[in-house]
Amino acid sequence: MSLTLYPAIDLKDGACVRLRRGEMADATVYSDDPGAQARAWQDAGFTWLHVVDLNGAFAGRTVNGAAVAAIRAATTLPIQLGGGIRDRAGIERWLEAGITRVILGSIAARDPGLVRDACRAFPGRIAVGIDARDGFVAVEGWAETSELRAIDLAARFEDAGAAAIIYTDIARDGMLGGLNLDATLDLAARVTTKVIASGGVGALADLAALKARADATPGAIDGVIVGRALYDGRVQPAEALALLAA
Repeated sequence: MSLTLYPAIDLKDGACVRLRRGEMADATVYSDDPGAQARAWQDAGFTWLHVVDLNGAFAGRTVNGAAVAAIRAATTLPIQLGGGIRDRAGIERWLEAGITRVILGSIAARDPGLVRDACRAFPGRIAVGIDARDGFVAVEGWAETSELRAIDLAARFEDAGAAAIIYTDIARDGMLGGLNLDATLDLAARVTTKVIASGGVGALADLAALKARADATPGAIDGVIVGRALYDGRVQPAEALALLAA
């Protein structure tokens, strides 16, 4: 089965950056023109964009709205957006602005009812972001680790109708050491909602390993998010897209 490859555009202070393990002080700036970066990923053949407002994730509200709007204006690709979207008004605002899918992360742990309501109101347009540190859910831009296990949070939304669960292993994010395949596949095996893997892709071999595991359990994994490895050239778009489409 084919998997969708989502290039990550993480926004900090209006620029496209990549963090290591979610540390805002450890950011590498790759572009100060988010719109141009979005066009570049579209031209490279990607079919989706994964956009995160990093400042917003910490602030609990949209901060990089202008950058997101520039991305939306620069590309025709569908966009999934997360970071600081914590209420119904924020969800509606971004969907009305042309965002295809809103990612609800911290609020999924704090207010699961809001997520369920949003899934019902906007079918196919709500994803649940589950970011884990040692198996436990991290919130507020990964600044706090809760006592809730990632697998238990995923189970809460089993019948909610979410478009996807985006599972990120924080310890691996931006470190280029490979995905946490065991944890990702374990979570995917326990829910029927499709799972998007994230955190740690550093080479084409990491994508090949995910594809092999996904092919062995059809339907569990829907796609994978790649950030630093694409920006650094460790993963070439054409090769990666061909591999995951096979």
